[in-house]
Amino acid sequence: MGDRGQARQLLPKPERQASILRAAATAFARGGFADTSMDDVAAEAGVSRIIVYRHFASKEELYRAVLDRVSDRLREEFLAGVQAADPEGFTTRALLTVAREDPDGFRLLVVHAAREPRFASVAAELRGQAVQAADELIGNTIRDPALRGWITHTIVAYLYDSVLAWLDHGDEAYDGEFLRRATAGLVAVYGAMVQ
Repeated sequence: MGDRGQARQLLPKPERQASILRAAATAFARGGFADTSMDDVAAEAGVSRIIVYRHFASKEELYRAVLDRVSDRLREEFLAGVQAADPEGFTTRALLTVAREDPDGFRLLVVHAAREPRFASVAAELRGQAVQAADELIGNTIRDPALRGWITHTIVAYLYDSVLAWLDHGDEAYDGEFLRRATAGLVAVYGAMVQ
């Protein structure tokens, strides 16, 4: 009888969509947009292709939904950090929180989407927002526009690359230590740039 004897697990629509989005992030991060089919996503999610299509009309819609979900979470975490009483290191904490929740979705947004012609604008918009946020945090401490532009772009690259490297090589049990060191590194990098 095999699987036919097992009861089918019905999930509420939001839970099923979240499950499909996680599976899609993994499948797309592994194979890229062009080489990943809806069948690949369905297999990763443990559902039929029909179930995937019930929730997402096309592969492009599904890919965009993954990017939007991660972008929205980053925005939520960033705003929470801005409003926190202890804002030190909130940018790194926001990135790491979202990256830990959805590592493949995070990689898809900050690395892979930029290489996909259909989605490069989404990645560029996110990076542009991050650079603008860095610029606002710097405030009037740097008046030279060329120097300021270089510093804001470097800060964003440092944060993205630090979190990605920690996902690949770090132990979640030491995330607090990573946050402390990454923040100290960011302060040192900024300090060296403004001298």
